[in-house]
Amino acid sequence: MATKIDYSVLAGDILKNVGGEENVSSVVHCATRLRFMLKDHSKVDEDVIKKLPGVITTVESGGQYQVVIGNNVSQVYAGLPNTLTDDSSNEKASGDKQEGSSTFLGKAVDIVSSIFAPVLGPMAGVGILKGLLAMAVAFNWIDNTSTTYQILWAAGDAFFMFLPIILAITSARKFGANVYTAVTLAGALLYTQLQAVSVNLNGEIVSMTLLQFFQEGGDVTFLGIPIVLQSYTSTVIPIIIAVWVQSLLERQLNKILHESIRTFITPLIVLVIMVPLTLATLGPAGVWLGNFLADILQTAYDFSPILSGILIAVLWQVMVIFGVHWGLVPVFINNVTVNGVDPLKAACFPAVLSQAGAAFGLFLRLRDPKEKALSGSAALAGIFGITEPAVYGVTLPRKRPFLIALASAGVGGAIIGATGAKVYGTGAPGLLTLPIGVDPTGESNTIGWLITATLVSFFLATIFTYFFGMTEEDIAANRAAREAKGNDEESAHPEQLEAPAALTSTQLSSPVEGTIVPLSEVNDPVFSGGTMGGGIGILPTSNKVYAPCDGTVKVVMKTGHAYGLRTADGVDVLVHIGIDTVKLGGEGFTSHVTRGQEVKKGDLLAEFDLEALKNQGVDTTTIMLVTNSAQYPAEPLTSSGEIRVGEPVVEVGEKETTSA
Repeated sequence: MATKIDYSVLAGDILKNVGGEENVSSVVHCATRLRFMLKDHSKVDEDVIKKLPGVITTVESGGQYQVVIGNNVSQVYAGLPNTLTDDSSNEKASGDKQEGSSTFLGKAVDIVSSIFAPVLGPMAGVGILKGLLAMAVAFNWIDNTSTTYQILWAAGDAFFMFLPIILAITSARKFGANVYTAVTLAGALLYTQLQAVSVNLNGEIVSMTLLQFFQEGGDVTFLGIPIVLQSYTSTVIPIIIAVWVQSLLERQLNKILHESIRTFITPLIVLVIMVPLTLATLGPAGVWLGNFLADILQTAYDFSPILSGILIAVLWQVMVIFGVHWGLVPVFINNVTVNGVDPLKAACFPAVLSQAGAAFGLFLRLRDPKEKALSGSAALAGIFGITEPAVYGVTLPRKRPFLIALASAGVGGAIIGATGAKVYGTGAPGLLTLPIGVDPTGESNTIGWLITATLVSFFLATIFTYFFGMTEEDIAANRAAREAKGNDEESAHPEQLEAPAALTSTQLSSPVEGTIVPLSEVNDPVFSGGTMGGGIGILPTSNKVYAPCDGTVKVVMKTGHAYGLRTADGVDVLVHIGIDTVKLGGEGFTSHVTRGQEVKKGDLLAEFDLEALKNQGVDTTTIMLVTNSAQYPAEPLTSSGEIRVGEPVVEVGEKETTSA
């Protein structure tokens, strides 16, 4: 039965091991990750964090320390102290400096992710709602002139209409600006196109918005300075730029003004300066920049829709791993909010569902209950758009399924590009967000191709992973799962390996290069007394340890100092590096095999720092024993001299039987 996780406790454990509250400049969360901006990354105890129940993995990208949780990230975030998660906690003092990546790319990724991550949930929700409404109209389930439709459409469309206000909040938190001043600034931009005012148009006093007045040929000026008005509903970049400049202005004003008047005089001066400045320069520049970035990608798409579809589909999950996918998010949103359609994001659907398909393929093939459960839950999360459990927990560690998923995504991306499939809303790609591929106007009918491309990628990844995605470790684990009865003795003493049932006569080769030491002379009474079995000791002169026989790895000590193998005939062989080396806690040891893996004689088991062990006064004598010598007598072939890797050193006799 799965252990129930206390997310408040998990939040406290994570915070403690990132250096405590005093080491956190800011923290936000997206759909699956806690994203920390830390003052000192050296204070992080990453090994502890990765082992916490509920933590999938950790990632450092864009100056952020990211803890991948999965679907329950919001519950962990809620368990963090209010001083970190309250709105006010992210409004930094004027002199504060948040540390992060010193590179331009790192800073850009950090800024974009911090601004957009908090709003992706609601954005996906309203995107799905608009897609479902479009589908309902297409199938004549609802009349788009009915008030029911209009009310639901308002619920879905309001987010995008007032997007500058929403982004003003997250931008202010990121840049350390006053949130409420930023919201007022964004509201002023929208006011010019939403609120009717009295203006003099060609000698006649009329009531219209300033934007309509400008579009009708009226002159809009501020203190004689001409202003080119734009539509700011649904825009992204203008308000981000404006709030950034606002934060710089506030910082300077707060240094100059006395604290007794700072609370109300700073917002007054900021609004008097920023509203006309934004309308005159920053706003139009932001609109131009957003359209420019979109035009670049659109030009690439126009040059070769198929190639663009393939590249986005193949590279999307790679970009997600490194966090640089945030650079495309504003372009996707800009395309939808300005043009009402985006031909680029459609290729992300095959990218996401192919990872889910690869995890599902492993779920169908794996036999180990824990691995099967992990793959199944990761596949389910991936189907609904959350790929971190699949990528970090299942496909990427095995490499082959991850690459199969990328190739499968490329096929889906090619279909997207070839058929011109598009999306008309925003949201994390997944099963529930497929409705954003429905054209609200009914002019396009590419939703079928979007679904087809997504399903093709999913099933290709599933099928090819099922047949070709298993690693040697997975194959060995499957074989062990069929034969074993729940042997979980990885942390047990090697001598506790279960008894075999076969008989053999064979030779074991030397696992290391060095000088032979008779077992009776080994400086450990447990080994030298023969209580653990017969065998031999070798004083190593090299730092690599190899398999002395063909077999299955049954024990890999977490400290990397001991390995248990079982031959096909049932002989249990222990290779123990050094005397009392368990106390080193794994320092100086590197494992090259895992439990359940099949190995051949001469395969590399481990490496160790021979000189470091000697400098610490550690006895490096490496022991090789047959731990079930009571059934399989083991005798050394020689008692002295130099030995090379692969040379026979122990003879294992036929299995001895005892009468009842």
